[in-house]
Amino acid sequence: MFDEQKRNDKKQYKRSGLAFSVLGAIAAVFLVTTVFQWQGISIDINTEKPTAQANELNLGKNQEEVTQAVNEASEAVVGISNVQNTGQGAKKAGTGSGVIYKEEGGKAFVATNHHVIENASELEVILSDGTKVKADLKGSDPLTDLAVLQIDSEHVQKVAELGKASDVEVGQTAIAIGNPLGMEFAGSVTKGIVSGLNRNIPVDINGDQQPDWQTEVLQTDAAINPGNSGGALINLQGEVIGINSMKIAKAEVEGIGFSIPMDVAKPVIEDLETNGEVERPYMGVSLQDLNQIPNPVLQRELGLPEEVTEGVLVQGVEKGSPADEAGLEKYDVITAIDGNEIESLISLRQYLYNQAQDGDTAELEVYRDGQPTTVQITLTSQ
Repeated sequence: MFDEQKRNDKKQYKRSGLAFSVLGAIAAVFLVTTVFQWQGISIDINTEKPTAQANELNLGKNQEEVTQAVNEASEAVVGISNVQNTGQGAKKAGTGSGVIYKEEGGKAFVATNHHVIENASELEVILSDGTKVKADLKGSDPLTDLAVLQIDSEHVQKVAELGKASDVEVGQTAIAIGNPLGMEFAGSVTKGIVSGLNRNIPVDINGDQQPDWQTEVLQTDAAINPGNSGGALINLQGEVIGINSMKIAKAEVEGIGFSIPMDVAKPVIEDLETNGEVERPYMGVSLQDLNQIPNPVLQRELGLPEEVTEGVLVQGVEKGSPADEAGLEKYDVITAIDGNEIESLISLRQYLYNQAQDGDTAELEVYRDGQPTTVQITLTSQ
């Protein structure tokens, strides 16, 4: 009986202590407020500042925006099946993704990667609802890793809205849509951010372990896996800001994927759709990077000054080509074009393909037999 009374006294004491604590806190707030007001200090409680609950609502809003963006663009993203003839008959060599970017005159046009359709005997487009449509290759460009297909638009429900590279910023939300690992995972969506702009990735086109070109790409940490190639990278407005192309597939690297920016892709896609190829100025020469040749050879065989270590060596001149007509010779060393230094074959190609036009006359700075000279060359399309 005594123990029970003791326990009840303790409970009563705790309740009394809690009550006094609450009353004390209220009194303290009242006292502080009164003193501040007496001193002429106003207390402003900002009810507009986001609370934890408000932050949760903002996160919900962002998720809703992602869902809306995916709904806006996903029907324009398709699968592409590459069928190749082999000794054992026709076989599906691989699958990738593509983006329907235009519908006109009963036809629809699909942008994808060159490597998705490479060596195909037949091509098939699988729409978002599973409908399979025969596709014709309009054109393909290995340098930019882009290709355009044409299909009948009878079953096409959606055409993608294309965004602008000028609107893309590092840190903005990026959403990749495609078919990783094949059509079993068709329409997969991954989300990340734009990690970097204007990245240049060396590309070996002919398999000689030497870079032939540098592809300009967006970097993203949205997961891009085999099969995503050719699919869409979109923003929160559902606009396509890039064509997914490559992923660094190394065990020690995570979250680095690449996408061809739309401002780079658009003119190439237009050329492929209209002409079947990208028309670029050419010179008609075979070239080798100077930095691949030992210095003693450069000085002994070519008579180059010691300070000339960068440029391209002319290994051969095509008869009747612009280079032939300009008087370029075997073993000439090109070090500049129109005042722009040429460090390698890639830098020469970038100038020719990005800045020169068909019919332009360019001035080449050349070393011939160790002596500097200039050559005027009129560029034409190949």
